[in-house]
Amino acid sequence: MRILGIDPGTGILGFGIIEAAKGKARLVDAGVIRTPVKEDDAVRLQTIFEELTDIIAETKPQDMAVEKLFFAQNVTTAMTVSQARGVVLLAGRQAGLTIYEYTPLQIKQALTGYGRAEKKQIQEMVRILLQLKEPPKPDDCADALAAAITHSMTMR
Repeated sequence: MRILGIDPGTGILGFGIIEAAKGKARLVDAGVIRTPVKEDDAVRLQTIFEELTDIIAETKPQDMAVEKLFFAQNVTTAMTVSQARGVVLLAGRQAGLTIYEYTPLQIKQALTGYGRAEKKQIQEMVRILLQLKEPPKPDDCADALAAAITHSMTMR
């Protein structure tokens, strides 16, 4: 099964595609979608939608695993991330993907067995589970792959 993981954000949206079979996962593609900070929100959201739609068309995942917005200290950040999540969900739905959502706690528990794991621990587990030489960079990319891996473990 091919899974697209998403770490939503407006400035930087992380994505990671894995192929999961027989309890193992391998990296297909990963990266980030960046939008300029000074650009109008509507234009930024359109960029995310169009680039994500292209990624879905190129990589052909069946499922999408999206990190849920669990907590944000800054209300403005929470609002823009929520808008990006909406665009992500729409792109996935329009592509016919089955969409699953996971909280950061669920992702941390799935990868490390500990719900309060640090980012470095998550990155290292992503590296180990995907048999990579180095942890994926930037963090947003590693977080997206972590969401995809969590889904692959949940679906077993």
